[in-house]
Amino acid sequence: MLLAILLPGLSMMLHGHILRGLLCFFLQFTLIGWLPAAIWGVASRNQDLAERRHRETLEVLRARGR
Repeated sequence: MLLAILLPGLSMMLHGHILRGLLCFFLQFTLIGWLPAAIWGVASRNQDLAERRHRETLEVLRARGR
């Protein structure tokens, strides 16, 4: 989570969002753009975690249905 705040572009790239990460890096290089980039990085990280939980839940439900 700290990486998503301090280096949001790198955080996005590490989670497989290469183009979003590059755009976020460009946004982060401006002083005004750093705060929106940090918020975007944290939101992206939270969305990735929610999607992973959703996939895991679906796998469990499918396993129970068999």
